[in-house]
Amino acid sequence: MKAIVCTRYGPPEVLQLRDVEKPTPKANEVLIKVHAATVTKGDCELRSLNLPLLWKFVLRVGFGIRAPRKKILGQELAGEIESVGNAVTMFKKGDQVFANTGLHLGAYAEYDCLPEKGLIATKPANMSYEEAAAVPVGGLHALQYLRKANIQRGQRVLINGAGGSIGTVDSTRKLDMLRSIGADHAIDYTREDFTKNGEKYDVIFDTVGKSSYSPSLRSLKETGFYLLGNPGLSQMIRAQWTSRRGSKRVVGRMELYRTEDLIFLKELIEDGRMRSVIDRRCPLEQTAEAHRYVDTGQKGGNVVITIGT
Repeated sequence: MKAIVCTRYGPPEVLQLRDVEKPTPKANEVLIKVHAATVTKGDCELRSLNLPLLWKFVLRVGFGIRAPRKKILGQELAGEIESVGNAVTMFKKGDQVFANTGLHLGAYAEYDCLPEKGLIATKPANMSYEEAAAVPVGGLHALQYLRKANIQRGQRVLINGAGGSIGTVDSTRKLDMLRSIGADHAIDYTREDFTKNGEKYDVIFDTVGKSSYSPSLRSLKETGFYLLGNPGLSQMIRAQWTSRRGSKRVVGRMELYRTEDLIFLKELIEDGRMRSVIDRRCPLEQTAEAHRYVDTGQKGGNVVITIGT
C-alpha cells in the first residue's frame, strides 16, 4: 500500500511517499481503508521536534531518538472498514467510521488498523469523509476543556487561536470564516491585544499556548476559567498555584479521551449544531506540502489529506 513515511525528524521534506506492507488486523482490531486524514499542528511538531528543549527530550525518549519509531504519522482519519478481527463485535465490513488514532498514529496511509474499543465511531451521516476526518483531534480536545469550564448561556467566552483545528481569533484572513461559524466578535491579534481592551471574560480558552499568563488572568472575571489548551511547563506549574490561591481557575492538564465523547460529537454534528471547516485538501502524495503550509500558522480551519478517492 502507499503511505507517507517520516524518515527522520526535520523539515517537511523528511516525509516520503513509499510502498509499505498492508497491515493485517489482530483479533480485536478493524482494518480501515482510509479515505481522509488531516495535518494538525501536533503532527508538524512530532515531525520537526520544533519544541522547547524539555518537550523535545520527552518526545525523543517516547517516540524515537533520531526518527519516530512509528514511521507513519497522522492522528485522525475517516474511512471504511474493510475487514475485522475474529473477536470484533462492534463493527463490520462496510461501516463508515472516523477515528482519533492516538499514539498509534498511522493515518497517512491507504490502510490502518485500530482496536475496536479505541477512539473510533461511526461517521456522522451528514458529513463527507474529508469533513469527518477533521473532527476527532480538535473536537475531543476542545470538548474536554470546555466541559471543565461548565459554560452557561449568557457568559462571555474568548477563544485565542480560534482559526485552527481546535478553535475553528487570530489573523485578518480568518475573520470572515470565524464570523460565518458563529463568532459574535472576531479579534485580529495583529492589531489588538485582547488583554488591553478592558473587557472581562467568564472563560478564556487559549488553544495555541500564545496568550500572556498574567495579563490573561487580569482579563478574567473573579470566578472565571483560564483554559490552557497547549500549555508550556511553566504554565502548568503556575496553573496549580493560581487555582489554589484564588477564585479564578486555570486548567492546563489533559485527561484521556473517551469514545463516548467522540459519539457525542457525532450526535452534535448530526443535529446540525457543529461542523468542521476545511481550509484546503491535498492528495496523499502532497502531504509534505500540506505540512509546509500548516507550519506557516496561516491555515484557517483544517488541512485534509485525501486518500484512495
